[in-house]
Amino acid sequence: MTNTSLRRWSWIHKWSSLVCTTFMLLLCLTGLPLIFHHEIQELTGTAVPARPHPPGAQRASLDTVLATAQARHPGLFPMYVSREEDDDSFWYVSLAPRLEETEKFEVLAIDAYTAQVLPSPDFYSGFMYWMTRLHVDLFAGLPGMLFLGAMGLLLLAALVSGVVLYAPFMGKLPFGAVRRGRSARLRWLDLHNALGICTLTWLFVVGATGVVNTLAQPALNYWQEHHLKPWLSRHAGGRPPTAAERSPLDAAVRAAMATEPGMTLSYLAFPGVLAGTPMHYTIYMRGSSALTAKLYQPVLVNARSGAVEGSVAAPWYLKTLYLSQPLHFGDYAGMPLKLLWAVLDVLCIAVLGSGLYLWLRKPAMRPAAIAAAARKTAA
Repeated sequence: MTNTSLRRWSWIHKWSSLVCTTFMLLLCLTGLPLIFHHEIQELTGTAVPARPHPPGAQRASLDTVLATAQARHPGLFPMYVSREEDDDSFWYVSLAPRLEETEKFEVLAIDAYTAQVLPSPDFYSGFMYWMTRLHVDLFAGLPGMLFLGAMGLLLLAALVSGVVLYAPFMGKLPFGAVRRGRSARLRWLDLHNALGICTLTWLFVVGATGVVNTLAQPALNYWQEHHLKPWLSRHAGGRPPTAAERSPLDAAVRAAMATEPGMTLSYLAFPGVLAGTPMHYTIYMRGSSALTAKLYQPVLVNARSGAVEGSVAAPWYLKTLYLSQPLHFGDYAGMPLKLLWAVLDVLCIAVLGSGLYLWLRKPAMRPAAIAAAARKTAA
């Protein structure tokens, strides 16, 4: 590698790392509890409490569940019925004072067997809410998400440039070597390089999927505007049916599941809400395996007749997005993978922290001296 190439790669690695390090540290620190968000919620009592049911217990109908929710909030419109991906013992029912609501809802957790209202957490406060918002968008909405996506791109640039520089600087040393008996700064440099190269693949995967996730809202908006809305517009006529005119929810879900075998219910949008049409239940099905649980497909069921009137598959870019989400948090292979993700996250914090330390304690060094040091190490 020429001196000019070394200087260029060193400049890329230095500035891409410096600009993104603070934000990457924030993402690693907030991401660590998010890996175990289910377990933390159960431990702190902020999760919906599990209610054991005897084997063979009869599940309440969705219509009974909805009736319970509307009895609790009689003046509100039902908006959505949904459930957790890994727990079908209860339903979430979301209600709002108007069908156009997109921000905050009255959300009830209702037992799927007894149709009783369960204690539910405040979804807009608490430790996990703060961790999620900081990790996702810095409490800045879409601009915050896109900013973090830009920091993720800088991270990828820092990783690539770090690999390019690793060989000329460390090529003659054993893999992962930490030179002892030298200066403290040199030991920190070797430790930074060793941890960085060991976590490289994981950090690249998590960084790349994180960048993809920051594009979730623009990608979803594009799909809704150019694919979903034209499809829904063909069914846009008429007024939303009243509660007395609606066909049973259970029958609508069974019809949707018959249309998409191998998939299961994720959530249901009522007629008139922004995620659907005035005349239909928009039933979002998802894959039934851990890896495909984020792949969604909407099915339209006529809210009056209960007949299926079409479905539309998600495009490739949304499938890429949905598949990247569980990979980003290690949330598709149980506790062993979560523990591995947590260990690698801690190692990543060490890499970022040591890099920041090296920069703060770095003596002035010209690019020519950097190239000379690389040649000396490789000799």
